[in-house]
Amino acid sequence: MTSFSPANVFPAAINHLLAQEAWARAKLMPHAGKIAVFDGGVLATRLKVTADGMLEAAAADDVATVTIRVALSDLPVIMQNRERAFSYVKIDGDADFANAISQLSNGLRWEAEDDLSKFVGDIAANRIVGGVRSALNNAKALHQSVSENMAEYFLEEKPMLIRPQAVTEFTADVTRLRDDVARLAKRIEKLKGSKQ
Repeated sequence: MTSFSPANVFPAAINHLLAQEAWARAKLMPHAGKIAVFDGGVLATRLKVTADGMLEAAAADDVATVTIRVALSDLPVIMQNRERAFSYVKIDGDADFANAISQLSNGLRWEAEDDLSKFVGDIAANRIVGGVRSALNNAKALHQSVSENMAEYFLEEKPMLIRPQAVTEFTADVTRLRDDVARLAKRIEKLKGSKQ
């Protein structure tokens, strides 16, 4: 029986997608035997490309061909903008292999509805996926609304934050006041000089 460690689950999930996409396997085949390490700081996953363009867990002592480091704090941004995912990571090693991985990360998509339909049927799968999408969209809208309301509260109701425009205006007012005070001081000096 196979254990459910990240080292086994991650390649199995990607292989599920690769099995459905011949173009993706063709991209990996020239890199057979190469090892990619995905390092998230806390957890690192090591994957080896097989001759048929699939993946398997690599041994801990296998030398990495490419290492892709990502900060865990960047993962939400990466998930929202997969096209620019590789701009948030640091890559060391084989640039050609890293480019192939980048192309796969942009092109591979999980068709959840197709997989679910095998278990619950087409109509139920469609409704489940639609419900999940709706829930995610509602969560995003709620997040946006809460963020906007909090920003307005801290800017308008309980001013703990200052708009950049207000800072600019305040700076201009202070500069104008300083110049006015300097001119007034010169006038006072002139008046004192003329009375003597």
